[in-house]
Amino acid sequence: MKPEKLSDLKKVLLVLSVPELTEICLRLAKYKKENKELLAYLLFDANQPMKYAEDVKSFLIADFNNMQKHYFYSTKSLRKIIRLINRYAKYTGSKQVETELTIWFCTNYLTYADLRTSHKPLQGLLTRQFEKITKLLPKLHEDLQFDYQKEFEILIIKAAQQAKWVNKSEYL
Repeated sequence: MKPEKLSDLKKVLLVLSVPELTEICLRLAKYKKENKELLAYLLFDANQPMKYAEDVKSFLIADFNNMQKHYFYSTKSLRKIIRLINRYAKYTGSKQVETELTIWFCTNYLTYADLRTSHKPLQGLLTRQFEKITKLLPKLHEDLQFDYQKEFEILIIKAAQQAKWVNKSEYL
C-alpha cells in the first residue's frame, strides 16, 4: 500500500467537519510520540518559537549535567542530545531556532565534554555542528545573520583556545 499524495490528502481534509478533524488528529497523536510532540508544539508553542527554544534548552541542560566524563559514554549522550535538538528544531521549521539550538549545543559541548581526548567520534560531533552552523547562517535574515555570525565567531575562538584539535581558520 502506498501513501496518498499530500494534495489529495489536503482536498479530503478540507471537506471534513471539525469533530472529524479532531478525531483524526487525536488518532495520529495516539500512535506515535513524535506526532504527539508535534501536535503539542502546534497547539501551544507555535506562536512563540524562541520561547519554545528556551524550553528545549532548559529540558536538555539536565542531559548535559548528567553526562559521564568517559569519552565513549559522553559521545553517546551528546549524540542523543543532537538527535533531540534536531527533532525539536524540525517541529518549528525555523532556521533561527535551529541556529540558536545548535550554537547553544556547541557552547555546552565546550563546557561539559572532555576536550583533551583524541577520540575522533567525540571531536567529530563538534566539527559537524560547526559545519551545520556555517550552512545555516546564510539562510537567516541579514540582521539575525549578523548577530549569530558574531556569536559563532566568539564560539570558534573559545573552542580553538580550549581544544587544540579545533582549527579556527576552517570556520572564520
